[in-house]
Amino acid sequence: MGREFGRNAGVVAVLALPGGIVVALLYGTGFLDGMTTSVAVAALLGSAVLTALPILMSLAAARAAIDGLGPGMMRGDARPPLAIRPIWPLLLRLRRAWREHAARAEERRAAAEAVIAAVPDPLILIDRQRRVVRANAAAAAFIGRVVEPRDLAGALRNPALLAAIDSILRGEPVRSVEFTLSVPVEQVWRAHVARIADLPNHGPALDGAAAILTLHDVTALKRSEQMRADFIANAGHELKTPLATLIGFIETLLGPARDDAAARERFLSIMQEQAKRMARLVDDLLSLSRIELNEHVVPTGHMALAAVAAEVARGLELRAAKRGVRIACTLPPDLPDVRGDRDELAQIFQNLLDNAIKYCRPQTEVSVTGGAGSGAEAALVWVAVADRSEGIPAAHLPRLTERFYRVDTARSRELGGTGLGLAIVKHVLNRHRGRLDIASRIGEGSTFTVWLRAAGPSSRERSSDD
Repeated sequence: MGREFGRNAGVVAVLALPGGIVVALLYGTGFLDGMTTSVAVAALLGSAVLTALPILMSLAAARAAIDGLGPGMMRGDARPPLAIRPIWPLLLRLRRAWREHAARAEERRAAAEAVIAAVPDPLILIDRQRRVVRANAAAAAFIGRVVEPRDLAGALRNPALLAAIDSILRGEPVRSVEFTLSVPVEQVWRAHVARIADLPNHGPALDGAAAILTLHDVTALKRSEQMRADFIANAGHELKTPLATLIGFIETLLGPARDDAAARERFLSIMQEQAKRMARLVDDLLSLSRIELNEHVVPTGHMALAAVAAEVARGLELRAAKRGVRIACTLPPDLPDVRGDRDELAQIFQNLLDNAIKYCRPQTEVSVTGGAGSGAEAALVWVAVADRSEGIPAAHLPRLTERFYRVDTARSRELGGTGLGLAIVKHVLNRHRGRLDIASRIGEGSTFTVWLRAAGPSSRERSSDD
């Protein structure tokens, strides 16, 4: 109330001020006496009050009308009070422009949120103090949920990464760096850091973010590069040895042993073995390449696993007999069918039985058993190949399916192994979405168990009807 009275008195004073100045000048020069001056001042005030009264009433009415605007009035559904009708279109335009601006700002914010959330790789926004101000769901594994800004160094303490971010915050536009995380398993990540320029006339963008950090998992790429390099080196070494042997013997036969029939016979026999070894290696390499080419395609055929394993076992009986080894195939007749490719399944048992025959002790038995899984593995079928060999040390078991990996390199080469048999088994099982379990005890032998998905009852019934 006091503020309203003061505002009104101020309006009256402003209106009476010019006349008051004139009266004061006349009184000072002696043209007016005291009584006349008092009457003149009273007249000026009264005139000012009468002049200001309509203005003050209009302003009060406009203020009341503006204060009383309701939703319907603001939507334009009702007519505005008479006092504010002249400015009503301007008010409506201002309100419409403000709502459009707010809607565009909300759309931009929602679009930014959607883009950040849709990025599959970890994405982190950092302010000028190197604090995390926003992150997507993929980044939660590194920094957790971002409730309030906090220093990135609290979650990612890699010096190379932090140095790259600091250089970006000092003005460098872009920086990429690779770093390794060893927990929970070793992973290689590539970090890409870019500076975010301030928006013109709007200050810092995206909650004060000054830089954007994206992380890309390149572990598989690095491993693939290493495997490729190792594969080329190992394949070259495996081929170089028999080639060197062949070249040496050929030079000998063309030179000193040209007329030596006994040496020629012995050298030709060795050359034949080395040539066969090279042929086996090339065959295994080609086979492995074909399997890897289709590894992502799951076979859909239904195969009688017992029949495939028994057929392979019969084909190897003669080779086993040469070493005094007997193959005992005791698969149950009701062993479920599996989903798979017949040739590739035969290749699995060919490699497993061939290894068992080569490495088991003479005058022993290689057993082939099988059955249906139970419990959590009820949808699987297993076949195990067990030998009576010297056993494999536990340290070697995890690496047996690597290409060219051998427990005893000299003995493997002596027995004609290429070092690719179990690698082929692993990739075939990968394509069939199966697995290989290996168990071994020193002095007792080893067991290789193949697990495959069952084809299902309906498939078995169709197979039996056929």
